[in-house]
Amino acid sequence: MSASARSFELIGAPFDGASTLGFPGSRFAPERIRHALGWITQRVEDGRVFSLETGELHAAPVIHDGGDAAVVAHDLMTTLARTSERVSESVRAGHVPILLGGDDCFLFAGTQGLHDATSGSVAVIHFDAHLDVMDENVQQGTHSQSSGMRRSLELPRASTEHSIQVGLRHFNFPSSHDYLADSGLARITAAEFAEIGTERAIARILERIAGAEHVHLSFDIDAIDPAHAPGAGALEPGGITSRQAIDTIAALAPHCDSFAVTEVNPMTDHQDMTATLAAYLCYYFAVFGQEAAAK
Repeated sequence: MSASARSFELIGAPFDGASTLGFPGSRFAPERIRHALGWITQRVEDGRVFSLETGELHAAPVIHDGGDAAVVAHDLMTTLARTSERVSESVRAGHVPILLGGDDCFLFAGTQGLHDATSGSVAVIHFDAHLDVMDENVQQGTHSQSSGMRRSLELPRASTEHSIQVGLRHFNFPSSHDYLADSGLARITAAEFAEIGTERAIARILERIAGAEHVHLSFDIDAIDPAHAPGAGALEPGGITSRQAIDTIAALAPHCDSFAVTEVNPMTDHQDMTATLAAYLCYYFAVFGQEAAAK
């Protein structure tokens, strides 16, 4: 990536057909996140926005709404292919795509879209309460919300060596333990994040992705504690806070070539708390990621 300013493109993915576990309803998230994002961006004046936290005026990022990917409600594989192609199209046009899920099957579509539009290695930063490394099972098949990380790292130029998962907690399948042991995939659990703090967690992530030529950042909203994000596909207590998430996304944004927010569920949300948080993650990603880090 160059050090020049970047433009961003919103791409909706209104599909939750792969949420065979957890709560359905994330198909409605792109509309609610866009609505919340509009409330944030109405503060822009003369191409600038004032950050109360930095105390500075920032250039308002260029964010184009590219509409929704051509999802097919009854067909997961076509939906993934079309969404991946739409992300690739955005990258080839010179944008940084911001993919609004939808369920977390779009972890794979986002990674594949960046992978297919670029050359060189691709790392994945995956925020999630869950591992999403399921290979296959009877209830979920091979490309559900539980398989996105595994399928992503099977892409030819995906780099497990430079990828990392953040916010993991509680219990998972024994087969997932074996996959982690064999693959060497790095992780920062939610408990470890709380113990070491945001600054050290960011440093660990940046150290891990160093050397990858491209980076996809995918954020399942259930990485955040349900107290801060009640409208999620699954509710797992003990997650990272909204403050930690915002600060981390802002720090990682210059190093990433694409971004996805998944599993926001307006059907279980409370007064758009979760959709609003997702919109802020997108806006922080754009504000602080508009100047790309040299790689």
